[in-house]
Amino acid sequence: MTDETREITFNRPVIVGRELDYIREAVEAMHTAGDGPFTRRCAALLRDALGIPAVMLTPSCTDALEMCALLLDVGPGDEVIVPSFSFVSTVNAFVLRGARPVFADIREDTLNLDERRLPELVGPRTRAITLVHYAGVGCEMETILPLAARHDVDVVEDNAHGLFATYRGRQLGTLGRLATLSFHETKNFGCGEGGALLVNDPELVARAEIVRDKGTNRQQLLRGQVDKYTWTDVGSSFVLSDILAAFLLAQFEARETIVARRRAIWERYDAGLRGTVERHGVRLPHVPADREQSYHMYWMMLPDVASRQALIEHLQRRGITAVFHYTPLHLSRMGRSFGGRPGDCPVTEAAGERLLRLPFFFQLGDDDVDRVIDATLAFFVGGAAAQR
Repeated sequence: MTDETREITFNRPVIVGRELDYIREAVEAMHTAGDGPFTRRCAALLRDALGIPAVMLTPSCTDALEMCALLLDVGPGDEVIVPSFSFVSTVNAFVLRGARPVFADIREDTLNLDERRLPELVGPRTRAITLVHYAGVGCEMETILPLAARHDVDVVEDNAHGLFATYRGRQLGTLGRLATLSFHETKNFGCGEGGALLVNDPELVARAEIVRDKGTNRQQLLRGQVDKYTWTDVGSSFVLSDILAAFLLAQFEARETIVARRRAIWERYDAGLRGTVERHGVRLPHVPADREQSYHMYWMMLPDVASRQALIEHLQRRGITAVFHYTPLHLSRMGRSFGGRPGDCPVTEAAGERLLRLPFFFQLGDDDVDRVIDATLAFFVGGAAAQR
């Protein structure tokens, strides 16, 4: 198989450093359950890097979001504003507690929650605004946070895409009352499955420990603060295995290497595509000057659903896998049961039909990136788009 025919997948998990050594160390230490040495080291590294009160590793970002709903006492009668252009976990966490989702549209430029729509969505029952920093580019927080404060509404950052990215010099995930991270294998830093809850309000730290540990005060026992632990609150098993934390720690230790390579890939795509494909009606990622992104993905917004499908098939014939992303939550079967209707979120609906993501992972070589660029340009410049 030559370089020209070798398959280029959309994503590939990466091992960059001491992942396997740390897993072996965890197993040999006979501590493979949660809250072991590697879990504590990961949490401390993130807490210090972000400068926040507490970080709690979880089995997934979904679990961290469910912890947010519990900690904010979201329940029946409450409303939670969520972007319709997001993964289902962003809304499920609150629906599970009985809340009604209020779906928000997104901006055309960053694909983030459109802060200009918020005043008409916030009402007397609004309990929280959950936003997504799409592709690791920060939302318009200097508009969102004051609005939330005026209405006494909590802000939750679903920061699955944006670890170590910044908004006006501040780390994403440190701006809302609570935030979540994902360490799924498709993310910049992964351990197969994993996540984290970021607690930015010191008043929530003690309760977060209890909710994470099945509703018990077990952590107080481990610190010698009580002589036995008991059930004190609602909760569940939201603790990450130390084996996965061992893998994750090695990724964090190599974070500068990982970010540098992902940045090089993103910038190579951008240099090769911007201008040429834009002349064919394609929109490319927009990163405002006051934001540093995480280099999580490179997306293209095609003119219509037919051209997106044609480009996917064009690339697939050349051994390149490109994929779409979210479908609008408000138009799903569950979303419609909460009143979602076509036309409610027009930018989201367009993105659901037109957005395409190019292959993006640490091991993607410059030759691979160039091959994707050349194949993409051939679709437009070579006339494939006109022939579809």
